[in-house]
Amino acid sequence: MKLVICCSTLLLFLILPRASQGGNILVFPTEGSHWINMDILLKELHSRGHNITIVRSSKSWYIKANSSYYHSYTVPVERTLDQQFLKKIISEAIQFERGAIPLTSFLQWTIGALDIFVDVHAAIGEFVSAMLDDTQLMRTLNESKFDLVLTDPCWGGGVILAKYLNLPLVYNVRWLIPEEAHFAIAPSPISYIPITGSGSTDKMTFFQRVKNMILYLITQMQSSLAVKQVYQQVCDKYLGPGHDFDQMKIDADIWLMRVDFVFDFPRPTMPNVVYMGGFQCKPANPLPEHLEEFVQSSGDHGFIIMSLGTFVDELPDDLANYIAAAFAELPQKVIWKYKGSRPTTLGNNTLLVDWMPQNDLLGHPKIKLFVAHGGTNGVQEAMYHGVPVVGLPLFFDQYDNLLRLQARGGAKILSIATVDKDDNFLKAIKEVLNEPSYSMNMQRLSRLHRDQPMTPMDNALFWIEFVMRHKGAAHLKAQSYKMSWYSYHSVDVFLFLTGAVLLMLLTAVIFIRCLCRAVCKKKVKRD
Repeated sequence: MKLVICCSTLLLFLILPRASQGGNILVFPTEGSHWINMDILLKELHSRGHNITIVRSSKSWYIKANSSYYHSYTVPVERTLDQQFLKKIISEAIQFERGAIPLTSFLQWTIGALDIFVDVHAAIGEFVSAMLDDTQLMRTLNESKFDLVLTDPCWGGGVILAKYLNLPLVYNVRWLIPEEAHFAIAPSPISYIPITGSGSTDKMTFFQRVKNMILYLITQMQSSLAVKQVYQQVCDKYLGPGHDFDQMKIDADIWLMRVDFVFDFPRPTMPNVVYMGGFQCKPANPLPEHLEEFVQSSGDHGFIIMSLGTFVDELPDDLANYIAAAFAELPQKVIWKYKGSRPTTLGNNTLLVDWMPQNDLLGHPKIKLFVAHGGTNGVQEAMYHGVPVVGLPLFFDQYDNLLRLQARGGAKILSIATVDKDDNFLKAIKEVLNEPSYSMNMQRLSRLHRDQPMTPMDNALFWIEFVMRHKGAAHLKAQSYKMSWYSYHSVDVFLFLTGAVLLMLLTAVIFIRCLCRAVCKKKVKRD
């Protein structure tokens, strides 16, 4: 009996220190696939004993008010970023790529893209204002004694909330509003660092560098003319004068970057950037019984999966029929995530599903190929499991993500405009299936990605807890975020030194002229 009591007491002492280290984390998330990333991180934080609180919109798509691993405060709003609106934009982009929409119509939409961009962030600004205007909510948040704010800075609200509550700030980040986050915090020579949308690698020709420069300037224009118009006004209203949003947004203590250098091209970085690319990846779990039975029926041929992401539920009927017909010619079984009308050419080897356990399928020993749109999560999961990819990029960063795999020999990219021309789709699938180098290269990337001293998730959790333990990470911040652009680029120093040199030259010229005049006068007098 005494032995049991002693063991129980010892166990209690072992548990108590761990429980006492639990932190209090306030989260300002972003919607869509960004929430999927954040949700995975929050579950891990909760499993380590941390208390999680989320501020969400009343019109949230994904983020539920009730959860077993976080508390939430819901802010009533009139509008938010419309999920159906995004799907409409994507559908129109697909139709334009395939020549189904006149150029004039698409140009009219494109010219209005900046207004759309501003309007989207204006809706987020209204959400932030509604949150800060709720005195009861802000009193509750202040009294809750949070240790830090965790946010995805694709939206600017978390930055303002952290400053308002005077809390340390940690980013779960890849995009900092309109730009890839490295460009805001680290030296980023655009001579070899491609801008998202450029379609270039880190080896650019002269004209690719010209295109890269133009896209960089467009991105900076979006940031200064659109984003700042929304968030700076919120800062002025709730934080008072002297709070520049551009400076605030790069003042995070830790940047948990959702890439790594097995995936991304090498580039300069900073001490407070922590790489956690593939943190959502994990070994495969057993498949549901009906899926396991289906993939086992593939025999030695194996199976293929196809998914075009969250926002692409269906394709134009002719394109869907073409893809289904191409799949029907393959000996492999196919699992296709598709919610549109059932293609008339669908073969017996193809299974349509509304949802699939993507990570578990990619980790299955019979997987042969992933047909993907190129979202960050999908390409990282493919890389983690070593599965080659045939890419069908549609929008945003998808082409650039797939390009990184293609440049390393693990993927082949098709254009949505030409995918159904000259049997391109079927040829690409057969090439990747039959050419061993694709699978070998992806297996090599998988080995490189996994060969780390600690997992990306453990790395992320360590640095979040580091910020909680030390009330921030100010010693890792470079002073660049406090500097004006002309000081950062030493424009003032250059002008000063140029002026000094010109002054010295002018002085020397005046001195020589005076000396010449004096010599000439003496010569005249002698004559």
